[in-house]
Amino acid sequence: MSGEDDNRTGGPTQHDEGDGIRGAARGSAPVPLSVLDLVTVGAGHTAAGAVRTAVDLARTAERRGFHRYWVAEHHAMPGVASSSPAVLLAHVAAHTERIRLGSGGVMLPNHAPLVIAEQFGTLEAMAPGRIDLGLGRAPGTDGATAAALRRTERLNEGAEDFPQQLAELTRFLDDTFPDGHPYARIHAVPGPVQATSPGGVQSPHRPPLWLLGSSGFSARLAGSLGLPFAFAHHFSAANTLPALDLYRASFRPSEALAEPYALIGVSALAAEDEREARRQVMTGALAMVRLRTGRPGLVPTPEEAEAYAFNELERGFVDSWLSNVVHGTPDEVRQGLDDLAKRTGADELMITSNAHGGAARVRSYELIADVYGFAG
Repeated sequence: MSGEDDNRTGGPTQHDEGDGIRGAARGSAPVPLSVLDLVTVGAGHTAAGAVRTAVDLARTAERRGFHRYWVAEHHAMPGVASSSPAVLLAHVAAHTERIRLGSGGVMLPNHAPLVIAEQFGTLEAMAPGRIDLGLGRAPGTDGATAAALRRTERLNEGAEDFPQQLAELTRFLDDTFPDGHPYARIHAVPGPVQATSPGGVQSPHRPPLWLLGSSGFSARLAGSLGLPFAFAHHFSAANTLPALDLYRASFRPSEALAEPYALIGVSALAAEDEREARRQVMTGALAMVRLRTGRPGLVPTPEEAEAYAFNELERGFVDSWLSNVVHGTPDEVRQGLDDLAKRTGADELMITSNAHGGAARVRSYELIADVYGFAG
């Protein structure tokens, strides 16, 4: 990061477009394009290499004009090295200057709300005006691992628990617990309490809250609270249109947003030729087959995926899964993304790329930027 610290202005030069939520479409793209990075680990590679690729990808996205870069919390998956979004984002923040960074998402029931408020308050201090806090209510793993994370057998992700946890987190971020509340004298630091201390000056920014979902629950909640909404189209395509319709119908204006703003996660990969794109996405397909059948592992190589003998049930799953992956030449990917934006009315597309190696993934984003005429 660059810029000299100034404790009167909130730190380094800030990057903030409008409300910090809405992006601007670049080149010929129909809507803003962003990046969702699972920090995948391929066979023959290490987590250290995956983290280096994450930095490379974030810097590429920044240079080429993608709006934001998010990482997602997952646990107990050997092929996904994104178990600690706040740690990853701190590292990426140190290597970027302008692009928005965030979680897509942090799984709120896995953590105490105060801890999340402190982590993202720290990130905001590191990269003022650039941090997004996306929240989900699923565990991001299996039930046993979730219980180990939470030190309890009761998994709090129901209709009653999640809104309560969200409200508590919001009050910690804004320091607005009322007098008489058990937490009224507890403050998330870094946070607004610093501005009320003698001589204190606090940055005017706080990370915008996003709700993530793959069904109608978070769509309705995000709408009723006037929050931006991110839908996981990349693994729940059948629910995309109903969830977006529900979000828009439920929306109530808030201080954060006057009108609905919805992005959708999209699995997409571009390569110079269609065959190579197919080879790469098949590695993700095989990884998903293994995950869904209780055999999670590293992302296989293209050669391993080509040699794998899918049974009839697995082949049906792969065909269904691939029907939701936009892949091919840059022109084919552009057409697929354009069609998806038009069909869903999404305000933003967040692209995640499934491939064995980091180079193929980074190259895919470069090709997508090229085909849309992005700068850089």
